[in-house]
Amino acid sequence: MSPAADGAPGTSAYTRSGVSQSAAGDAVAALVKSLERIDTGKPSRVVPLPGHYASVLRLDDRTGIALSTDTVGTKMVVAERLGRYDTIGIDCVAMNVNDVICVGAEPIAMLDFILTERADPEICEQLGIGLARGAELAGVEIPGGEIAQVGDIVSGQELGGSCVGLVGLDAIVTGADVRAGDPVIGLPSSGLHSNGYTLARAALADVPLDDERLGRPLGDVLLEPTEIYVRPILELLRSAVEVRGLAHITGEGFENLLRLEAEVGYDIEDPLPVPPIFDLIQELGEVSDQEMREVFNMGCGFCCVVASHDEERALELLRAHYPAAKRIGQATDRAGQVRV
Repeated sequence: MSPAADGAPGTSAYTRSGVSQSAAGDAVAALVKSLERIDTGKPSRVVPLPGHYASVLRLDDRTGIALSTDTVGTKMVVAERLGRYDTIGIDCVAMNVNDVICVGAEPIAMLDFILTERADPEICEQLGIGLARGAELAGVEIPGGEIAQVGDIVSGQELGGSCVGLVGLDAIVTGADVRAGDPVIGLPSSGLHSNGYTLARAALADVPLDDERLGRPLGDVLLEPTEIYVRPILELLRSAVEVRGLAHITGEGFENLLRLEAEVGYDIEDPLPVPPIFDLIQELGEVSDQEMREVFNMGCGFCCVVASHDEERALELLRAHYPAAKRIGQATDRAGQVRV
């Protein structure tokens, strides 16, 4: 990445492209403040996991149900420009199931939600192809969903979904057991995944989607589906490895590790290789190193924090799925700090 981009004056590139992460955080806080006032008149089933990737409700004394919801965001704009919708459903599944596994749950089902200007059978068929493929990769069912035609509100379409998983209440991975010195193992991403596309599209606005400077058409690179990590992570959870924390690396990059419960920090000393698409975005968008790390996954889509004595065993298992998986850093005693 270009060191010269560091310290660029003025507002961030992401804000200039139309997205304010701080405003989004404030909006979430305001929403949560209202939701905290809910009184059902009976004991809450919620398992307290503040800030974690998925919510968990108690079904009974032993079993919890994990819930997540997410969309593919403005990656859909790229699909619309190319007229190709047959992979974007994989992204929708991935963004949800990858969150559910972070609490140690096995995803079992999803519901999809299509928000559209008008329902187009051909487009919906293509969206269904991707959703079905994503469901197969994640091992989940899609028993239903919703299509809302709201031409007065949107142009084009948006795709989102909600995922349900099951987890033993005594098997929830909260991150509370992470200790300073525990290794952080990184799993490679397939590219941008489904985060930061507003900034990416702004940076690449003058590059044709058929440009092949990255070795294949830019449109293909931008539509590369989000990696689904369910099967290797479930295998890790079912092994003898002591899994202490799981983190889906999305927007905000390695800061996502701080969503784990332990009062620790993290040093990322040996990151995974950065795919060329990120260098191109940084160069053309004049984005600082810091902001790149704050917005994108930078080549690492998922992190596993394991006990030190299980590092080699975890690496052996994960490399069967991802040969490039490696130790990228460790937990530290500097609570709340992530250093790359």
